[in-house]
Amino acid sequence: MNLNDIKRVYLIGIGGIGMSGLARYFHLKGFVVCGYDKTVTPLTEALSTEGICISYIDDSSLIPISFQENAVETLIIYTPAIPKNSEVLNYFINKGFKLYKRSQVLGILSKDSFTVAVAGTHGKTTTSTLVAHLLKVGGINCSAFLGGISSNYNTNLLIGTSNVMVVEADEYDRSFLTLHPNIAAITSMDADHLDIYGAEEQLHESFKLFANQVKEGGKLIYREGLPLNNGETYGISTTAIAKALNVRIENGTFFFDFQNNDILLKDLELGLPGQHNVENAVAAVEIAFQMNIEQSLIRAGLASFTGVKRRFEYQVKTANHIYIDDYAHHPEELRACFLAVRSLYPNKKLTVVFQPHLFTRTRDFLGAFAEVLNTADQLLLLDIYPARELPIEGISSNTLAAKMDAKKVLVCGKQEALKLIDNQKPELLLTVGAGDIDTLVLPFKNMLNNA
Repeated sequence: MNLNDIKRVYLIGIGGIGMSGLARYFHLKGFVVCGYDKTVTPLTEALSTEGICISYIDDSSLIPISFQENAVETLIIYTPAIPKNSEVLNYFINKGFKLYKRSQVLGILSKDSFTVAVAGTHGKTTTSTLVAHLLKVGGINCSAFLGGISSNYNTNLLIGTSNVMVVEADEYDRSFLTLHPNIAAITSMDADHLDIYGAEEQLHESFKLFANQVKEGGKLIYREGLPLNNGETYGISTTAIAKALNVRIENGTFFFDFQNNDILLKDLELGLPGQHNVENAVAAVEIAFQMNIEQSLIRAGLASFTGVKRRFEYQVKTANHIYIDDYAHHPEELRACFLAVRSLYPNKKLTVVFQPHLFTRTRDFLGAFAEVLNTADQLLLLDIYPARELPIEGISSNTLAAKMDAKKVLVCGKQEALKLIDNQKPELLLTVGAGDIDTLVLPFKNMLNNA
């Protein structure tokens, strides 16, 4: 693909977090950008406000005429999450357009850049966003394609003036194998996306292939304990090469000391809570040192980092009520999130509203989900959000609830959850999930702010 020939870009599944970043990129670069998605969301509404035309009906007659005519001048980008029977998708296929996955386009855009790529089944969004923030604070005006909305910059796309690009490397559908980074970090390799990979071994094999794609002379860092051996380790540990020591909470804020083979940096303040975020910060700090960022600027960047929307995001923080919203949708993400909440508020009753994401993920990790969710004091369990999937017989939120303490779990719809939270006004509320549970955030926030 030669971008010099392209005048128009059409994105099928434009509302996805990664796809919307590409839409913004091409729009800001002066291309005519349009797209399709099945659902109106705050993100698609933001794109429309920015001047990008979006259709919400899977009808090829709604594709603008200019996008139907010249395949050479029109770039079609699609997400693998789009159903194969999509009318819009098949219109472009049948008309002879060449279609590109988001990951392929990201690989093309990053090919001539100094690329920092962060991969992992969880932790990659926060880590890549923190890396971009540390580089910005450190004087490197990088570009970044992020998998979440940065709270510092209120966007998932940063366009900088330097040749440095930070990208979130997505393992879904083996997407990250289009990247050849100069520096790569791998945060986690827990089993996930088994609908794509089939087994954990195949997932690990893809991560090993990604690790081997670091450019010659480049750098790979990975969390200690992962089954890799061709890079440097990091973690909260005395044996990792880059490590956090003396991790502690002071007045509700996490502090730690950073040490690698050459440097000891004491009393670093982290703007995010949780042991898992301390680990993410160690990876980001090590990358910042690889990029020759000054110690004082790394210290300032860590303290000023406000995180990513829906990643341990405080919605209410008053004397009577704490409400946190988080994107966690895998058992290990839930475990890390719960531990962070408990470490900060050990004496408060924890009420959790959780929406499982995907029938396959619920099926594959049924026991692990039940185990971690059972540690909540009260759980409102919403119906499974199907996303791209059809129901699986015998797999539902009731299946999950049956494996838990019946006294603390209630399976309910969103409207019932709203009524219950409004009546109870819990002192510590946590909403978690990756589906459309975010539609409950504002109502819950208003309830507790006015309590």
